[in-house]
Amino acid sequence: MKGAKTPIHAVAMWVRRQPPKVKAFLAVVSGIAALVFLRLVVHDHDNLFVAAEAVHALGISVLIFKLTKEKTCAGLSLKSQELTAIFLAVRLYCSFVMEFDIHTLLDSATLVTTLWVIYMIRFTLKSSYMDDKDNFKSYYVLLPCAVLSLLIHPTTQHHIINRILWAFCVYLEAVSVLPQLRVMQNTKIVEPFTAHYVFALGVARFLSCAHWILQVLDTHGRLLTTLGYGLWPSMVLLSEIVQTFILADFCYYYVKSLVGGQLVLRLPSGVV
Repeated sequence: MKGAKTPIHAVAMWVRRQPPKVKAFLAVVSGIAALVFLRLVVHDHDNLFVAAEAVHALGISVLIFKLTKEKTCAGLSLKSQELTAIFLAVRLYCSFVMEFDIHTLLDSATLVTTLWVIYMIRFTLKSSYMDDKDNFKSYYVLLPCAVLSLLIHPTTQHHIINRILWAFCVYLEAVSVLPQLRVMQNTKIVEPFTAHYVFALGVARFLSCAHWILQVLDTHGRLLTTLGYGLWPSMVLLSEIVQTFILADFCYYYVKSLVGGQLVLRLPSGVV
């Protein structure tokens, strides 16, 4: 006789049967509920940004463990890592010439580890790299981000080149994970360490997005005006939201798989 379904499993099955529009509505409602919860629980919303950096660091630690202990880079996208290195390098430059702070040090550490991951994939573990699955063209995101940064960028007093570069790294960060999602879409099966890493990225980006939204609410919109005028403030907020929702679908299936006790994540067709 089959055991009784747990409430979580029953809810997951019900959500799975819903049409895409209902799923999208439920995702938005869940996001709003999470924001309300964080606003009530976390009094200093700057802690959300610190938490986002900590979760990202945890994800990178999982990635390092996979590469050093399992001696394989299967399932990882080299192109995603390269795009990450590009936006981090550009953001570091902007930090040095525009606003040096603690985030500059955090980005420096992240860039170093990202470059190490790239080296491991390109050289040390090249034999396990799934080149045929990592078939997302990087210029599909690099060119649009470059054009968009020329059109919409900060209106501060900094040099125009620095402002364009700042906008470029904001836009590129929002979509840098797309090649990784393409690899997972092509393989359909995601091994645990890669799944943990991508889920950590999703959580980190949600916390970062929550930080921005709650800061805007706390300052009654004044935070957006400090970023300049025109479309740029809205584009910054939109970029945060976009990079969160890009990973939302994957995070749902990750949690569902975890609750179901599955070590290997299997993605149905159409996901990511």
